[in-house]
Amino acid sequence: MLVKRISSIEFGVLGPQLIRKMSVLETTSPETYDKDGYPMENGLMDPHLGVINPGLRCKTCGQKMKHCPGHFGHIELFRPVVHSEFSKKTEATLNATCRECGRIALPEEKLNELRQKLRASEGEADLETKILLKTKKTKKCPHCGAKREEVLLDKPTSFYINNERIYPTDIRAWVEKVPDHDLELLGYNPKRLRPEWFVLTVLQVPPINIRPSITLDSGIKSEDDLTHKLVDIIRINMRLKDNIEAGAPQLIIEDLWDLLQYHVTTYFDNNTAGVPPAKHRSGRALRTLVQRLQGKKGRFRYNLTGKRVNFGARSTITPDAHISINQLGVPEEVAQTLTVPQFITEDSLKEAKKLIKDGKTSYVVRPNGTRKRVTKENMDEVIEELAPGFKVERQMRDGDIALFNRQPSLHRLSMLAHTAKIMPGKTFRMNSVVCKPYNADFDGDEMNMHVPQTEEGIAEAKELMLVEKQIISPRYGAPVIVFEEDGISGCVIMTMRNTVFSKEDAMKYFYMMGLTEIPKPDKGEQYSGRLIFSQLLPKTLNLKYKSTTGKTLEKVLPGYECKPRDKYDTFVEIEDGRLQSGIIDAASLGEGKGKLVNELAKNYPAGVITRFYDTLSKIVSDLNYVKGLTVGLDEFESTREVKMIRTKAVQEEIQESEKLIKAFENKTLEIVPGRTLEESFELKMMQLGARVKHKVEAQLMKETVEMLISDQPPLNARLMIMSGSRGSFTNLTNISGLWGQSSVREGRPKKGFKQRLISANKRGDIGFKAGGFNESNFVDGMNAFEYFYHAMGGRQGEVDTGVSTKVSGYLYRRFANALKDLVVNNDLTVRTSDKKVVQFLFGEDAVFTTKSAKGKTMHVEKELVKFLENE
Repeated sequence: MLVKRISSIEFGVLGPQLIRKMSVLETTSPETYDKDGYPMENGLMDPHLGVINPGLRCKTCGQKMKHCPGHFGHIELFRPVVHSEFSKKTEATLNATCRECGRIALPEEKLNELRQKLRASEGEADLETKILLKTKKTKKCPHCGAKREEVLLDKPTSFYINNERIYPTDIRAWVEKVPDHDLELLGYNPKRLRPEWFVLTVLQVPPINIRPSITLDSGIKSEDDLTHKLVDIIRINMRLKDNIEAGAPQLIIEDLWDLLQYHVTTYFDNNTAGVPPAKHRSGRALRTLVQRLQGKKGRFRYNLTGKRVNFGARSTITPDAHISINQLGVPEEVAQTLTVPQFITEDSLKEAKKLIKDGKTSYVVRPNGTRKRVTKENMDEVIEELAPGFKVERQMRDGDIALFNRQPSLHRLSMLAHTAKIMPGKTFRMNSVVCKPYNADFDGDEMNMHVPQTEEGIAEAKELMLVEKQIISPRYGAPVIVFEEDGISGCVIMTMRNTVFSKEDAMKYFYMMGLTEIPKPDKGEQYSGRLIFSQLLPKTLNLKYKSTTGKTLEKVLPGYECKPRDKYDTFVEIEDGRLQSGIIDAASLGEGKGKLVNELAKNYPAGVITRFYDTLSKIVSDLNYVKGLTVGLDEFESTREVKMIRTKAVQEEIQESEKLIKAFENKTLEIVPGRTLEESFELKMMQLGARVKHKVEAQLMKETVEMLISDQPPLNARLMIMSGSRGSFTNLTNISGLWGQSSVREGRPKKGFKQRLISANKRGDIGFKAGGFNESNFVDGMNAFEYFYHAMGGRQGEVDTGVSTKVSGYLYRRFANALKDLVVNNDLTVRTSDKKVVQFLFGEDAVFTTKSAKGKTMHVEKELVKFLENE
């Protein structure tokens, strides 16, 4: 095979002669079909331009619909019009040259100097800009002495000199005078492109194939938007011709000429600034050439780079705690529609025949590549013909590999491989543990499934993309597929020191684990939750660390330190796979910081973490249901102590704020380094607001801790906050304590009425409450003033959410396009597709984050311990 390398690609503009040469027909009739539905001769659907009906043959090449490539026609414009996409280039050429002689308005010696520069630099990019700047100052042509005046462009296509319009005929005559050696200085290659081609005298008519008609149910033919536009152009062109030949007044001719210009402009781009878009009778704007190509729904992004594929399905997702993290619940309807290729060998021939007999195959592919659809009628015939070397396309079944994806796909883990589990219903089922990498939830999210069609694709998906092999994030080298919210809350309830289970309940959980050896009870005749949890851990596991609950206790209880076997029993100790003490919460299971799942994922085979997640999902889902983890309004009622502390703190800070205001007005306020007096004052007022909130939050934390270290802790929202499963103490303070100081752009709100935030305040009041401080909370409700203050802060969040999502999405798209051809080679260099080196060492340290230990290639201490144990 002869291999050729493309040296370059050039884009240009077709000249009128080339348009006529390419054309097979001059289109002169605006009619498309006659009364009998046949294409009109010399019309826009003339069979010389191609065929779109199965029975017809093209009158140019004689081919039928499948083989005719389509042929261009042309329209001879009776008066020239300016090409709207090149009007800026035309303006530049007019301003650089002389109207009388066509030369660039610079002395000959200067032009020769520029030509030498051009040859030396082999095409200087900004030469045209330099010429324009110099010719602007020239009031008289140095070649013919004619007076020069500036040409102004009234976008998109009207040109004026001294408020007098110059028409396309004058423009074309002007630029035709520019000699070739001057055009080279303006960046043109005269052999391939001339500026007069930007003034159109002939318009190309695209083949029928790219603007086909469609026949509606009523039998009426509906034309493509481009055909609609071309019909308008032909009609106005004919009217213009008739009026000129009939000697119509100049005013009417100019109006028709402008109308022709309008139609040609909107034919190229129906979204041109300063031009009203052409519309259908229904009011829908026409999609013309530029709209077909650009944007999200354009030809490039929608059809070429973002194709819909076969062997794919899309549906809503719903959670199922009883399927494995590796599994994907596939609806029966999807499984019966999508197929998986299976190659037939001597060993698999019998199975393939059974599949055909059971009606579980759609097609059979012969060794020569021909396909045959399997039906009830031809089933026996197909079975008879079947032999090694054939391929059957069978329906999906349990265990098949499928790729699963959620948009927007922003990182590698937005597409993972699962094994199919065929289930009734119409939604995709997935274990909620796998939500985090997809950023999925179950409020109506839809996801896409794709079935790989080659053995290589199946093997690649299984080895590189299976969920259990993606537990560790390639971004920060810590767990990303983790328990969240109810999962963590359930584990906390299970491993609290006072949680015990009857023998019957314990056996139910042991059965879920698939245990063959049942441990002895450790709480008399009952089993502790910690013992049941321990059955999920490998026997060689040893870990010690502080739990999230323990860290919270350290913050709240004076002098308390979370340590092994202390009185609150929150320090996690795992010895030889047995949870001796501690609570399993966010510190063990959370995203990025879960020490337990990090250890299981990094130092044990993938099956260990899979079994841990699969079994724990079932147990936790049952446990939350049985124990009754719930949230009620009564638990957020403010206690008397909280109300007293809030009242006292607010009074203290109001007094403090009055001192600050006095110091600010007297200009004796201490200025924060790097800030002005006003900025320092606002900063100190914000700090006062934060101080009030902190005092109330501290009391709420104290009450929460006291509640949860009691012998019978309530299973409610405070347990979630304490364990790190969901929410924060700030949320609790907003609900039960006080909202505090409203903040806009990290300061007190400033924009409102003149010299005040809301109309109820006095002008010039810069006090504590007038500056947006809210004394109320969500349970008690806010007064009208506070509601407005709170809304000021809320609006910022709403705007930021909308704007930042849009901006970051577009930035990501730009980054992805710029970096998509980078690849890490076997020599650890990062290179582009043409082997240019971008980095001499991948990541500058050659550490692959997923396999790393805190940024290092290996955990030296652990490896040493392993080495010494094996010695």
